[in-house]
Amino acid sequence: VQLQASGGGLVQAGGSLRLSCAASGFRLDDYGIGWFRQAPGREREGVSYIRRMSGAKYYADSVKGRFTTSSDSAKNTVYLQMNSLKPEDTAVYFCARGRPVASAWVTTTMYLYWGQGTLVTVSS
Repeated sequence: VQLQASGGGLVQAGGSLRLSCAASGFRLDDYGIGWFRQAPGREREGVSYIRRMSGAKYYADSVKGRFTTSSDSAKNTVYLQMNSLKPEDTAVYFCARGRPVASAWVTTTMYLYWGQGTLVTVSS
């Protein structure tokens, strides 16, 4: 099982980025994928979650209306489209595989496999 996150970079406030999480060793349709982020000195926090088979999609309040998660079964890849970026979105972003119950999608211990992270820096 491997998860490869990519797409991070430096962007000005108000700009957009699309992160990708390429999965291998398993079918995305069988699991949910969470996006998390961790800023320096802060705890890792849940950003979004998607489980294609159930149609479930969840977002943190801080990103609702700005971020959208989607999946492509043919490419076995999950995306995080980030629009209207703010300096407070600066963090390392991780994707992770899990099967959390809906109320616990932000709980990091619900995810057993994690990608290596990709850095997003939003300048003001």
